[in-house]
Amino acid sequence: MSKLKAIELFAGVGGFRLGLEKIGKYKVVWSNQWEPSTKAQHASLVYEANFGKQNHSNQDIAEVPTDTIPDADVLVGGFPCQDYSVATTLQNSKGLIGKKGVLWWTIHRILSEKKNPPKYLFLENVDRLLKSPSAQRGRDFAIMLKSLDDLGYAVEWRVINAADYGMPQRRRRIFFLGYHKTTALYKSLKKANPADWVLSLGTIASALPIQQTVQKPNSFEIEGDLVSISENFNLGEKLSPFQNAGVFINGKVFTVKTESSYAGKRTVLGDVLQNGEVTEEFYIPEEDFHKWEYLKGAKKEVRTAKTGFTYNYSEGGMIFPDALDNASRTIITGEGGKSPSRFKHVVQTNKGLRRLTPVELERLNMFPDNHTLLEGISDTKRAFFMGNALVVGVVEKIAQALAAKIEV
Repeated sequence: MSKLKAIELFAGVGGFRLGLEKIGKYKVVWSNQWEPSTKAQHASLVYEANFGKQNHSNQDIAEVPTDTIPDADVLVGGFPCQDYSVATTLQNSKGLIGKKGVLWWTIHRILSEKKNPPKYLFLENVDRLLKSPSAQRGRDFAIMLKSLDDLGYAVEWRVINAADYGMPQRRRRIFFLGYHKTTALYKSLKKANPADWVLSLGTIASALPIQQTVQKPNSFEIEGDLVSISENFNLGEKLSPFQNAGVFINGKVFTVKTESSYAGKRTVLGDVLQNGEVTEEFYIPEEDFHKWEYLKGAKKEVRTAKTGFTYNYSEGGMIFPDALDNASRTIITGEGGKSPSRFKHVVQTNKGLRRLTPVELERLNMFPDNHTLLEGISDTKRAFFMGNALVVGVVEKIAQALAAKIEV
């Protein structure tokens, strides 16, 4: 079989591409990375340094004409979590518009305008997507599902914690796959018992097995147009109707809480450390220990706001230093830099306490060593990239299972 053609949106430094191309069954034919808030396009420069400039776009995706994007079998991307609310435009009662700059509607536009839309979608987001916004839990995900339904796609999703499958970081993200109605996978899903699809038959279950659940599933329909869903979905309810896994086809949702099933090798934080190769700047001076200990420790104290208002503040303690015999905590974008922080990782070594290096952060996301090393890009920026990235191993597993199902 020839390689599946993929287009990669919101490419960052190329985590999706690494996972797709590692298994040898996909070829990325076009990519886009644009950071609207910065003049210097650092992530795009790193992407080009690793994959070349050919067929890579560093232009605001909202301004890229659809007819300049090549046809592909698969569209992939980790798009930003935003407010997906919908309203009708005054000029055109059939026209739908989300808030300006909301990138979900860019994906929607590309899918709706392409004469030959991608047959498969492979997307990633933060897991709070299933329960946002707080006033209408699950509304944003419902809008996305219904908008894909309108475009002829069925969807399966799962929230996956990479560490549950032996990977070195506890990073929880939602991954979802879309199947166009012209595909055999769409037809297979339509015929299947939805519980069987989620628990064993589906692509994600094939890639990352789960326990046969005793949890009670939830089934419901998403009805009405996108505007009415935006205004009314789950209004006033405290909980989202979406569990951590499910399928959506022809307006019908089946969703259930699942738990991972994995008995293989596990990579832990201690396995990724660059022992003996770390420069002094990563070590914490002894005179700063108390600052780190305070920030990481449990607190119950009275604080005063800038307005003069006083309030009781409390938070639990964190493991300090970080445990080396477990997968790491989630990397955040503020992981870099020397300043003491509650959320940065600190490890104990023979030479003392230190922060993690850019290479160690890359390894926690299963990137190749020095993938983000480029002249003019600081260690702090490299840490920022990894805080925004995904765990490549999860992409690899799902991409492998998807290719296998397409080949059948």
